Amino acid sequence: GIRDIGVPGVQTCALPILCCIGVNHRTFSCWVFTRWFRQSLRGWASRGSRRREKDLPMSSEIAIKVENLSKCYQVYDQPRDRLKQFFMPRLQRAAGIAQKQYYREFWALKDVSFNVKKGEIIGIVGPNGAGKSTLLQILCNTLAQTDGVVSTKGRISALLELGSGFNPEFSGIENIHLNGAILGLSQEEIIGKIPEIMEFADIGDFIYQPVKNYSSGMYARLAFAVAVSVEPEILVVDETLAVGDMLFQAKAIQRMRDLMDRCTVLFVSHSLATVKSFCNRAILIDQGQIIRDGRAPEVCDQYEMMMQERLLARGKLTDSVSLGSV
Repeated sequence: GIRDIGVPGVQTCALPILCCIGVNHRTFSCWVFTRWFRQSLRGWASRGSRRREKDLPMSSEIAIKVENLSKCYQVYDQPRDRLKQFFMPRLQRAAGIAQKQYYREFWALKDVSFNVKKGEIIGIVGPNGAGKSTLLQILCNTLAQTDGVVSTKGRISALLELGSGFNPEFSGIENIHLNGAILGLSQEEIIGKIPEIMEFADIGDFIYQPVKNYSSGMYARLAFAVAVSVEPEILVVDETLAVGDMLFQAKAIQRMRDLMDRCTVLFVSHSLATVKSFCNRAILIDQGQIIRDGRAPEVCDQYEMMMQERLLARGKLTDSVSLGSV
């Protein structure tokens, strides 16, 4: 049957049959791509997460448990070093000589451990390159860790890179179906949420046009509306509140507050005022390690002092000027 079609390559033979029964080929293409993407994502995740364990036995009060989490990237100085790394160690091992490493290791995260209780709203702060986004991607299972264990309980919705799953050739409606399926919603749930998404995005008849014709603001509004339409138990947010115009930003912040009242939240932001306003606990990360975990105002104050000291040491900030006035 049609449900057995799992790869895009079979569309050619299936389309004549579908046209005869009145199925729109664009809708079918959207469905096939979604099915293929989800199958590929599940296969990739299972291959790259050997140390990842979900739904482990743990306290009913714990929503997220992270134990000794590490992520290492291989950094190559030249493109040909990748090819050398693939072949040379095997040849050197076969020849019985010492194996040479053609890359440098960069640890984005190193032995990170923490627990998140159900209903907690936790802000994650730190300078650029500290490992904040890497941590969120691993929690959402879109990136495999090098070592450590991540345990989660509940449905996760992520606001990481808005619109990352959009197909520019599809209309807004078709991308709603696509993203809804990727987020794990059934077809009936997606159809039921379309009016709510259209009202929240407020982009009018452009919802029926290809998203490649959208402005950046319209693109972000639709992506945000789709992402928050899911009713998650765990919400992961990475600097996505500054989307659209001032009116939409206010609506987005209010929607975020409503979601935070009903679920566990991990929130990454460089705005310390926002972290203090939203979060009751904060984690400071620097160079892939946790520097401090505690009450949000105290952690944010330490982060601000740390950045001021670094800027003073580099001669880019005078004693009379604080980060709050920059």
